[in-house]
Amino acid sequence: MFERFTRDARSTVVGAVAEARQARAATVTEEHLLLSLLALGALDPFGVDRGAVAADLAAARRRGGMSRADEEALAGLGIDLTEIVSRIEEAHGEGVLAAPAPRRRTLGASLRSALGREEPDDRGGGSRHVPFTQGSKKVLEQSLRIALGRKDRQIDTLHLLLALLSRPGTVSEVLTDHGITYATAEARG
Repeated sequence: MFERFTRDARSTVVGAVAEARQARAATVTEEHLLLSLLALGALDPFGVDRGAVAADLAAARRRGGMSRADEEALAGLGIDLTEIVSRIEEAHGEGVLAAPAPRRRTLGASLRSALGREEPDDRGGGSRHVPFTQGSKKVLEQSLRIALGRKDRQIDTLHLLLALLSRPGTVSEVLTDHGITYATAEARG
């Protein structure tokens, strides 16, 4: 499949891994794919404010990744998500729900630690393997389906964007809040 990716699409995937490493995340998520698209300027033609999109993603992360639909569903049950987040942050510190999942220690990491050696990814090279989540893998698969459906020979950043927009959740919600819907993205492509 990756042989069909254009240089920009490949850069987006590589950039998503770099975003995950920079955030010290255990996995590459759909959010990392969006942040990579932002960093590469793929959303600039839509007139979005990169900082505002990143801030909205951070706010969603602060809520533990819950979307507004999740928040509304909880509100329908009489549960105030904002209040829950506030109480959790009072007890455990601000941004605790946004913290990346702790990395599992491997035998090699334990041995390196006992010997006083640095972790390979702490040397700045970013050599640590970061796996993709099921959701981010689905985005990559969906980008292929979209390209084939449009009869495009290659997968470009537009196909990745359309794939992100086709999946429900925080990423598509944030994009929609900034005026990028599937229809608007497809019209500009």
